[in-house]
Amino acid sequence: MKILLAVDGSEYTARMLDYLAAHKEWSNAGHAFTVFHAVLPVPHRAAAFAGPDLVHTYYEDEARVVLEPVRAALARHGIEAAFAHKVGHAAGEIAAFAEHGKFDLVVMGSRGQGALTNLVLGSVAMKVLARCTVPVLLVR
Repeated sequence: MKILLAVDGSEYTARMLDYLAAHKEWSNAGHAFTVFHAVLPVPHRAAAFAGPDLVHTYYEDEARVVLEPVRAALARHGIEAAFAHKVGHAAGEIAAFAEHGKFDLVVMGSRGQGALTNLVLGSVAMKVLARCTVPVLLVR
C-alpha cells in the first residue's frame, strides 16, 4: 500500500508517528511511505523585498525543521520513507499531493476538537477530509 504521512511538526504529528510505531503491522507489511509537509507561503510583498534566493532558502529551512525530526523518529522504528514538501496551504497541498501521487491512504495527526469548534474554526484535517478523494486516517 502507498501511504502518505502528512506532517506539520506538532505534537499531533508525534502522536501519529507513535501510533505507527506501536502498530507493527504498518511497518512490517511492505508499505511504501512518503512523508509530506506543506510550508506556508511568504506574503508576496515580503517575498518581493527578500528576493527569490532568500525565499527559497527560507522554504527549505522551514521544511527541514519539520522533516528532520520525523526522519529520525521513523529511522528509530525501522520505517523507511521518502520525503517531500511543497509551498502552499496545508489542506489543499496534502489533498493534491495524495491524488496526483496516487496514494492509497493519507495518515495524519489531528487535534481532536469537537464538531462545533471544527464547524466554526475549521481544521486542516477537516479540510483534507473534505477535499481529498483518497481515504484519510486521522490519529488523535
